[in-house]
Amino acid sequence: MPPSPVRARTSPWLIVALLCVGQMMIVLDQNIVNVALPAVQRGLGLSSGNLVWVVNAYVIPFGGLLLLAGRLGDLLGRKTVFLTGVVLFSAASVLCGLADSETALIASRFLQGIGGAITSACLLGMVATVFPEGRKRAQAIAAYSFASAGGGAAGPLLGGVLTEWLDWHWIFFINAPIGAVLVLAGVRALPRERGEGLRQGQGQGIDLLGALLVTGGMTLLVYAIVDAKRIGWTAARTLLLGPLALLLLIGFVARQATAATPLLPLRLFRSRSLAAANLVQFLLIAGMFGLLFFGTLYLQRVRGYGALRAGLGFAPIAVVIAAVSLCLSARLLTRFGPRALLLTGLGLVTTAFVLLSFARADGVYAVDFLPAGLVMGLGFGLAAPAMTGLGMAAVAPAEAGITSGLFNTTQQLGGAIGLTVLSTLANARADALAAAGKSRADALIGGYHTAFLTAAGCALAALLVGAVLLKAAPPAHADEENPVPHGMDAVAA
Repeated sequence: MPPSPVRARTSPWLIVALLCVGQMMIVLDQNIVNVALPAVQRGLGLSSGNLVWVVNAYVIPFGGLLLLAGRLGDLLGRKTVFLTGVVLFSAASVLCGLADSETALIASRFLQGIGGAITSACLLGMVATVFPEGRKRAQAIAAYSFASAGGGAAGPLLGGVLTEWLDWHWIFFINAPIGAVLVLAGVRALPRERGEGLRQGQGQGIDLLGALLVTGGMTLLVYAIVDAKRIGWTAARTLLLGPLALLLLIGFVARQATAATPLLPLRLFRSRSLAAANLVQFLLIAGMFGLLFFGTLYLQRVRGYGALRAGLGFAPIAVVIAAVSLCLSARLLTRFGPRALLLTGLGLVTTAFVLLSFARADGVYAVDFLPAGLVMGLGFGLAAPAMTGLGMAAVAPAEAGITSGLFNTTQQLGGAIGLTVLSTLANARADALAAAGKSRADALIGGYHTAFLTAAGCALAALLVGAVLLKAAPPAHADEENPVPHGMDAVAA
């Protein structure tokens, strides 16, 4: 029996608010940690080689488990899976905060990554099924997009506040009260769902072999990507693990084509909007990681800002994203359609990255960073809800969990691959400039310019993909097996 769609006894907007808080908690944690890494290194005496595992130990299980966790949400009920993830994530966060050695911290971060994957895998699917269609659904997806983008922009600020005013341990402790509120409120407010169940037969159950293939393949792929940043793309380990991961993922795709109960039904990709939205998201997120990572480095390493001041530098971007996502995007989506809004937003994001490529080593924040950041916030605030709405437009309630997991997996891969490529190019350019006799600041800014221009290329590629693939999308009634809801999410032909 397919899982029943979300039907709330309490206010649907309370459900959306709780889910958005959960998403923001996950995104905030990822970005808070980056700002606090120097303090963590000093506090625990970590070497530079081990410091990277404070991040990697979280990213690897997070990226590897999203698809499986999303499917488990469809089978066991998304409420059950979501709350289980919140409990595990919160408990692991406390362990991270209590860690007094690098081993304890890295092990706790691994558990936190598992909890983060379980928590976030079903979130988008739950948000998308609160309202079946129309403007309210657009508003709910816009709120989710704000929680994701706003959490990313606000992370550096909160990380700076907690690190400078309290202690690095509090970047993890802060998750505990948020998680407790989510669990207590979620048990009462989130509607109970009846999943398909794990029992095999009549198209139900879980594809265990497929789960092993995709989890192993994704975990190895994310590990190979993040490790390549440290040891290089041509290192023997990268050349071994990368192809092995791809082989497992190819085996997973082959398995899904023949399995009676596929983990990821390949027929989902017959929806052009779903396929295009995932590809656009991969390219966009690959570039957007450049703003958070290299923007923070520019403010701290070139302009000499402290963690708190650098975090404050991102605050206007978060405000713009919030204003556009929550106040404008739903109205614009219903009037102009998701395709027009997506392409407009991607054009603005591309422009913003080009502007950042002109930032000067001795520049002024109000001239060299803020205008580009505001354009970026406007563009992403327009593009993200449209992209998310397109990705979930053709999804039946019974498959909202796995589709949500797919969307999050694409995001994680885009971020991991994008940041690795951008870092490689930026470091190579900075090294070349330093070898040519340039000052440290000029060498760094030259590397960052390369990263920002590459990110602009990613955003432009996303725009072209959206323009081409979404232009000829089938009408809403064309896919009878997996109908597209009418309303704002119906993709214009």
